[in-house]
Amino acid sequence: MKDKNLLQYTLPALLVALLFLFGTAEAVDYGDAIVSASIADARTLMPILASDSASSDITSLIFNGLVKYDKDINLVGDLAEKWDISEGGRVIIFYLRKGVRWHDGVEFTAEDVKFTFEKLIDPQVRTPYSGDFKEIESLEIIDKYTVKIRYKQPFAPGLASWGMSIIPKHILEKQDINNTSFSRHPIGTGPYKLKKWKTQEKIELIANEDYFEHKPFISRSITRVIPDSSTIFLELQTQAIDTSGLSPLQFSRQTDTNFFKKYYRKFRLPGFNYTYLGYNLRRPLFNDVRVRQALNLAVDKKEIIDMVLLGFGSICTGPFVPQSWAYNNNIKPKEFNPQEAKRILNDLGWQDTDNDGWLDKDKKVFEFTIVTNQGNEERLKVAQIIQRRLKDIGIKVKIRVAEWSVFLNEVVDARNFDAVLLGWSVPREPDIFDIWHSSKTRPGEFNFIGYQNTEVDDLLEQARRTFDQNQRAQCYRRIHQIIYEEQPYMFLFSQDALLCLHKRFQGVEPASIGIGYNFIDWWVPKKEQRYRILP
Repeated sequence: MKDKNLLQYTLPALLVALLFLFGTAEAVDYGDAIVSASIADARTLMPILASDSASSDITSLIFNGLVKYDKDINLVGDLAEKWDISEGGRVIIFYLRKGVRWHDGVEFTAEDVKFTFEKLIDPQVRTPYSGDFKEIESLEIIDKYTVKIRYKQPFAPGLASWGMSIIPKHILEKQDINNTSFSRHPIGTGPYKLKKWKTQEKIELIANEDYFEHKPFISRSITRVIPDSSTIFLELQTQAIDTSGLSPLQFSRQTDTNFFKKYYRKFRLPGFNYTYLGYNLRRPLFNDVRVRQALNLAVDKKEIIDMVLLGFGSICTGPFVPQSWAYNNNIKPKEFNPQEAKRILNDLGWQDTDNDGWLDKDKKVFEFTIVTNQGNEERLKVAQIIQRRLKDIGIKVKIRVAEWSVFLNEVVDARNFDAVLLGWSVPREPDIFDIWHSSKTRPGEFNFIGYQNTEVDDLLEQARRTFDQNQRAQCYRRIHQIIYEEQPYMFLFSQDALLCLHKRFQGVEPASIGIGYNFIDWWVPKKEQRYRILP
């Protein structure tokens, strides 16, 4: 689940101009490009349909929400200048910025906010983000720049949910949102505009000179599609790309060279993420919670962290990360105990009756396939460790690696899997309704494993109804406990964010939220610029 609009925090354009005029700000140069790499191409640039990180990373530069997070993970205005909350949280009135224009020059207004809301709750639109907006009783346009939103009940995640990208009514009101050319030719209000999208090759964005905060100093953002992480690292070594995530091995050893020290800065930041093995709970093999509990005991998470992450991570115990106020510190990871795992399975009738080394029951071998995505060598290594550890107790595991779009469309969305090895980026707002509520299992939605628990459903709903953080925390900590006990996922680890960035980029200021929050303020001295002509 990807947080929106985290790359767009800076001073208003007028203030920047005044600071330059009076010499109290550093003089900066416009120009150059930043070239990054993605192991997968975007699926769509229609933000309300974009559920994968490759798509969301691009749309976050093209579109804006009404609010966004600042560097200290506080909600601040984006397309909304300010807001009022009243009636115990049931009503939010947003006061929109005036003079903001879509990339085609048409003015952004309250009509666009209402239109976006209507499409988010339209049952015909295949969006995974409808849950938050179905809590709204009414959305009223007060005037061209004011919107009044009334919720059916107090809804704690309501304000944060309006980080959702707003889409243009004047372009899309007569189009099928699911099948529109807009998904490849987007028009937003954001700091960058789409210039070129060459499928499976690159997406190129150019600076929006009329952006309401100020024109970005970096003229272009180019994302190259490179499906293999080893190839991405080779591209770093030739300076063909400027920034990339790093594997633990690359971060700790392979970048400890004079070359990397000269040309790149490295960052190690807390990771708001976790990696998991998700079971298809529709498959009879995984119906019994005791089977899933036994599998959890049979896999050594510390071994994975030491061997694959080289220590750059921690064992995960549930759907929240330790940095979150919703995290339950009382939940301790189960100790690695393959003997106990095998005993549980034997008691359930899974035994090696023919002495071939594999557990069987009713003449069927205990076997399943783990599917993960191409281009992520760490996940493949994790799958291989799981495969080896489960073999030790008599379970036969196959591994399948699928190209990203195939993986999403034909495996995850089609529910065509035994188990998937994946990860979630965890939002700062800890509402996890869309992943864990039993109502969120439709195609394109995030509860693709088919998890159902009445108490979890009730707690998720309770947590949405109170603004008292202590009460919400109690709900989430109980959810954490239930989900870890039931093991619908085998929770594996939370990984530190490891990345590098070319040293020519100035204005980079690491903060609680990362380094990209002020991207439009990054700049490169003219003498160090590399891309004055299109590459």
